[in-house]
Amino acid sequence: MFFVDKPYVSEFFKATVRDNAIPIVGTDIAQKMSLYSGTNIITEERAIEIVKQLDNPAIYTTSENSYDWISKNLHFSDIPEKIELFKNKYKFRKLTKSIFPNFYFREIPTKDLKRIEFDQIPLPFIIKPITGFFSMGVYKVSSYSEWVKTIDLITEEIAQTKNLYPECVLNTNSFIIEEYIDGEEFAVDAYYNSIGEPVILGIFKHIFSDNSVSQRVYCSSKEIIESNLEEFTNFLEKIGNLAKIKNFPVHIELRRNSNGILLPIEVNPIRFGGWCSTAYLSFLAYGFNSYLYFYYQNKPDWCKALQGKEGKLFSMVILDNSTGKNVSEITSFNYDKLLENFENSLELRKIDYKQYPIFGILFIETREENFREIKNIIDSDLSEFITVNK
Repeated sequence: MFFVDKPYVSEFFKATVRDNAIPIVGTDIAQKMSLYSGTNIITEERAIEIVKQLDNPAIYTTSENSYDWISKNLHFSDIPEKIELFKNKYKFRKLTKSIFPNFYFREIPTKDLKRIEFDQIPLPFIIKPITGFFSMGVYKVSSYSEWVKTIDLITEEIAQTKNLYPECVLNTNSFIIEEYIDGEEFAVDAYYNSIGEPVILGIFKHIFSDNSVSQRVYCSSKEIIESNLEEFTNFLEKIGNLAKIKNFPVHIELRRNSNGILLPIEVNPIRFGGWCSTAYLSFLAYGFNSYLYFYYQNKPDWCKALQGKEGKLFSMVILDNSTGKNVSEITSFNYDKLLENFENSLELRKIDYKQYPIFGILFIETREENFREIKNIIDSDLSEFITVNK
């Protein structure tokens, strides 16, 4: 069964669950998400009974906001515990310590950030909320002067995001400090099947601007899939063996350091990329439906899916508000001007930037020799597309 919740459910997802009669739990929020007529809505009571009857029920949610309902109503099962094992970044680091015994990390309450013994922390390091989402509150620190500025930025961001997401999604009461993992960064959509084997549904390379942890662009290609599929599958198998999970979708972020060693950044439980994003990118690029592959326990035929994809890059661009302007100052965003910068725009999702800290999500197809258009949008702060109050 699937859960839907704010902030966003795509039309692709709505059509998928309706056309395949996938059970959607009829929470109060689900009733307000404009699902298509004919969708197979089940009662909350029926959902609870299904979980009681099955050892490892297959659950998917479009949004981490559903964690709150799951925690309150499925507390008799081990599902909330499995979610917390991944969602809580400190617990996840403790889980994987046997694989990465030398990895530095520590938890610190927000109120103690200004009292931290800075010289005791290896540089550079990453600081982020123990429970977080969408790169909110994530900063790289390389010096004491950067640390002083970062504390101010964290304080400001906490105030801005205070009521944006429930505490189970974004909790800024406590932070984790961990060593910085240098190297190429990837995101992976996958699920663990009924016997606990990992099945990869998408591999996406994060393309960054210099000195940024903002997740502006996710890029996938034939080369990215083929060169990482086997290694990443083995990596996911190690994580799954530690967590003992089955019928469990994940969106995992990892890096390959300069020594060629894979290290996990985080694992997002019972979902793929947020905002119905990376699963749709896999569909646009390779033609299969990740939601259905999880639901029916199918495995991609990558040889077939990658045929004819030579020389093509498929990307998702998250149009985060990096303009330096508060949303109260912004009167409009010029989406038409934005689209002029890309040779093949597949879909543009406009987002209410007054409510959420992004202007939209853009899916594009690019020839490898035209990578410059991707580099340009990464390096842009997007200020050329906005109009502000004078």
